Amino acid sequence: MTEQPVSLIIIDMQQGMKGSAARPRNNPDAENNIQQLLMAWRGADWPIVHVRHISRSPDSPFWPGQPGAAFQPELAPADNEHIVEKNVPDAFILSGLERWLHVRGIGRVVLVGVSTNNSVEATARTAGNLGFATLVVSDATFAFDKNDYTGVPRSADEVHAMSLANLDKEYATVMCTKDVLKQFKLQAG
Repeated sequence: MTEQPVSLIIIDMQQGMKGSAARPRNNPDAENNIQQLLMAWRGADWPIVHVRHISRSPDSPFWPGQPGAAFQPELAPADNEHIVEKNVPDAFILSGLERWLHVRGIGRVVLVGVSTNNSVEATARTAGNLGFATLVVSDATFAFDKNDYTGVPRSADEVHAMSLANLDKEYATVMCTKDVLKQFKLQAG
């Protein structure tokens, strides 16, 4: 056990992300790794936060009431797990997440979900800046192909790797699922 509570924060694992499959992505096993971590956290009775993106654009699959806004069933929150809704990439902005963590004495967070270079990176930067000991799970996050600023096509692996490089040792520590389970002495789900 750790001396301080550790919260697992699952970012944007919604049905609409499955619809993003038209764009090439990396880490095809990310959902399985997230599920392993979720089961391990549940088994340890540790705090879990599910973040859901709710779009401000009516034509978005993440608009309230659209099927895309729903959580993926295999990663859906249990009744006792906290849900945070956000309208921007960063899960801390106007969501009450920081206060929820502080009220419970949680100073360490483990981030998983999608996409690495957007909501995961934005949330990790803020978590680190707010003083949370932040860990990003490299194989439980994923990114999509994207053109860089100069128009050069970058693969999902390149986008993912650069995003993790932006975070590691600056805002967060980056580890894989197996090492996270080992560090916290958890059993895989």
